Amino acid sequence: MNSSFSTYPLVSVITVNYNQPQVTREFLDSFHQITYPNYEVFVVDNGSPQHDVKSLEPDYPWVKFIYSKENLGFAGGNNLAINQAKGDFLLLLNNDTEVPKGFLEPLVKVMQSNPQIGMASPKIKYFYEDNLIQYAGAPEISVLTGRGEPYGKKQKDEGQYDKSGPTSYIHGAAVIVSKKVLEKTGSMHDDYFLYYEELDWCKRCRNDGFLVWYVAESMVLHKESVSTGRNSPLKMFYLTRNRLWFMRRNFKVWQWLIGLGFFTFASIPKNLLVFLKNRQFEYFKPFLNGYLQSFKS
Repeated sequence: MNSSFSTYPLVSVITVNYNQPQVTREFLDSFHQITYPNYEVFVVDNGSPQHDVKSLEPDYPWVKFIYSKENLGFAGGNNLAINQAKGDFLLLLNNDTEVPKGFLEPLVKVMQSNPQIGMASPKIKYFYEDNLIQYAGAPEISVLTGRGEPYGKKQKDEGQYDKSGPTSYIHGAAVIVSKKVLEKTGSMHDDYFLYYEELDWCKRCRNDGFLVWYVAESMVLHKESVSTGRNSPLKMFYLTRNRLWFMRRNFKVWQWLIGLGFFTFASIPKNLLVFLKNRQFEYFKPFLNGYLQSFKS
């Protein structure tokens, strides 16, 4: 695992657990089968109330466990391990992913092929669906809506996204990052807590002159939304606030004003009507609170 081949630089693998020891166990069992020979693995327990991930330690002596006293969110949890990582590359993987044996070699090869490449993501498919794509690269985030639908999302994989190349954004469920990005751009901003933090990080990386890549030769399976549920008030709040934060922090002033106007006069009425129609009254408060909180930082 620590064999030092010049063609196999050390990769620091980081995953974050919150109250999901079984999901994390499945991830580790999957990862331990890979063919890439030189890596270190960090599991960050992100303030789980019972710290139940401790039960995994005897079964995975090759894993470095880090325990946070509080839930620091996606960015904060990953940053705990990033600060200890020794690899030339850092691989952030959601604990609700599983990986094929040879998935890592193509990612490392791409990163080594061009020092300008700062981040890269593999093709990501839905774990519980039959050959259905979640991510195959991504366009720019829309100035109007603050959103950007990944290429290939919910499409059957018939080889239409089998060409690797530059893309606008990575996917936070699986991203490899050069150590050079940490030295120049820094790590993710903790204050996002959940959602959009990896997009913000990627945008700052690009602003610093790095390229972002989609690697079609690598693939990861993602058990989407295991952490927060497919829909939840928590998800509603952070998606709303952070979407507006991302726009304000990364767009020009005039672009931000256009996006804010669209959200205020189009998105808010539309969403409130949908909540009312579907009797989703629990979403009213987190949605509006997310909007208001976006102005405070």
